[in-house]
Amino acid sequence: MTYVRPKKSLGQHFLVDRNIASRIVEGLSADYTRNVLEIGPGKGILTTLLLEDSRLNFKAVEIDRESVLFLKTEFQNRLEIIQGDFLKTEPGEIFKDRFNVIGNFPYNISSQIFFKILSYRDLVPEVVCMVQKEVAVRIASAPGNKNYGILSVLLQAFYHIEYLFGVSPKVFNPPPKVQSAVIRLTRNDVKNLECDEALFFQLVKTGFNQRRKMLRNSIKGFLTDSFEDGALLEKRPEQLSVNDFVRLTLLISRQTQ
Repeated sequence: MTYVRPKKSLGQHFLVDRNIASRIVEGLSADYTRNVLEIGPGKGILTTLLLEDSRLNFKAVEIDRESVLFLKTEFQNRLEIIQGDFLKTEPGEIFKDRFNVIGNFPYNISSQIFFKILSYRDLVPEVVCMVQKEVAVRIASAPGNKNYGILSVLLQAFYHIEYLFGVSPKVFNPPPKVQSAVIRLTRNDVKNLECDEALFFQLVKTGFNQRRKMLRNSIKGFLTDSFEDGALLEKRPEQLSVNDFVRLTLLISRQTQ
């Protein structure tokens, strides 16, 4: 029998509570697409439940060779699994159409997974995932909150965020040293931001990299003397909404026109 050892290098903490697993799977809507990709199935506690839903065209991607062997033995030909790193995978190689994402994301690379999803946001209408509670709170935070940050702005620009529920360390093997939480991201109606999106991303990241400074100082490399709205520059990045960052981007773009 194939045995799967949790590997610290991969940030593996296997969920062992079926009730929590059921609540995660129930958070996934069938309204958007029947294609579903699980990231990092591990020992397959979510996989088992997802395979029970005949409506789904379900696939999984897993980097850990030991987990892949275990899952292939456990589910035989019922599961289509891609062995590899999701961060290096082209979504078009998995599904030819849109697909929802589900998973207990490895906490050490959860931010990178979200950035990857952002880059393919028109292919991913919904995400239901478990992450470190601190990250979940940050993503769901509103402007003016001390937890509001880069991921908050960038994900909220394109997704509606819902904090679903918290999860105790006790339901994992091994138990992580942090609290966990489950969130749902649902693609909003924004097709494209009404500004230079590459510059928008740059400004958000630059501003929050020095979040205690006023924007006048943290993004001064983007400014010229002709900048029109000094009021925005007197704020710190956590005080700006997505729309404020869009406006800031537009004003900075106009400087060079």
